[in-house]
Amino acid sequence: MENIFIVEGMSCEHCVVAVNKELNKVNITDVEVEIGKITLDIEKNSTTSDTLIKAVENAGYKVINRN
Repeated sequence: MENIFIVEGMSCEHCVVAVNKELNKVNITDVEVEIGKITLDIEKNSTTSDTLIKAVENAGYKVINRN
């Protein structure tokens, strides 16, 4: 199942790189990160929404909406 997370504060490619770096640290690799949006399959990545949200916060951004 594909999940979409809307991220506040991302405004450039540097932001995308920073978020990808933090996601990789927690082994979330099969993911699409765009400016202001993250799309991934939680089950494929064997992770939880909370893990993703914490990684985004560690990069300096905030998830403001998810489905």
